[in-house]
Amino acid sequence: MISIKREKPKYKQIIDAAVVVIAENGYHQAQVSKIAKQAGVADGTIYLYFKNKEDILISVFEDKMSLFVENLRDIINDSIPASEKLLKMVENHFRVLATNHHLAIVTQLELRQSNKEIRLKINDVLKEYLILLDDILIEGIENGEFEENLEIRLARHMVFGTIDETITTWVMNEQKYDLMKLAPKVHKLLLGGMKA
Repeated sequence: MISIKREKPKYKQIIDAAVVVIAENGYHQAQVSKIAKQAGVADGTIYLYFKNKEDILISVFEDKMSLFVENLRDIINDSIPASEKLLKMVENHFRVLATNHHLAIVTQLELRQSNKEIRLKINDVLKEYLILLDDILIEGIENGEFEENLEIRLARHMVFGTIDETITTWVMNEQKYDLMKLAPKVHKLLLGGMKA
């Protein structure tokens, strides 16, 4: 459930500013004062919405992850085969990050450098997305598209891990090539490991 404070425009301004500042400076060099300046708010305003810098990073992930989750819910509700839903999931994941290079840097590089406590909180946020991925896998098994003895947990790791590593490599290569063009190739590889 989203709190009232998160519905306010300044919250969104701060979140978007934090993405830019963290991407450009790294999490450890992203001072709250830099985030406030980028957001066009006073330093003290940040603390009306967030406890500290860690809270900002977790909130960035929660806020931005909701894009992935909402889009994936729409995909799941579409009347298309599970294998097509999987393609749309890959395309959506790639598109969200291909269209926001700062967010790609934050999610693929900066979040991984955070402390264990932050990573655990981020994993909690990620669970909802992974549960939706499980729904696609289960649907594919039930309708005969995927192997009937497909191990859901392993398949989930394979799908998410492949998507994640493909994006990380793209970010590490300074986003020099078209990430979206890789979506059908990634999808084909994933299906090769799951098809009935």
